[in-house]
Amino acid sequence: MDVFEAVAEPSRRTLLDLLAQGELAAGDLVAALPGLTQPAVSRHLRILREVGLVEVRPDGQRRIYALRPDGLAEIDKWLGRYRRYWARHLDSLERHLARNQEGHQE
Repeated sequence: MDVFEAVAEPSRRTLLDLLAQGELAAGDLVAALPGLTQPAVSRHLRILREVGLVEVRPDGQRRIYALRPDGLAEIDKWLGRYRRYWARHLDSLERHLARNQEGHQE
């Protein structure tokens, strides 16, 4: 499985969203996804770890998960091709809104 396949699954995206706020213990991640069993959350975390999106460290009996700083680099690189596209369209939208705002001020 690659990074793109990993983030295609909604529960894994939810886990990434939670970890974007800071590191969390496995138990806290399980509690945040009440629709999933502990083994299911563990499988999702294992996949995220295997593709390099998260890292885990022991803390006594707990396992603490965190985003890997470079984990999303592959997705960021892929999205980079499309940023120019959106920047041009956002610039056009900004000009359009400015023209409309000027017309309404008269």
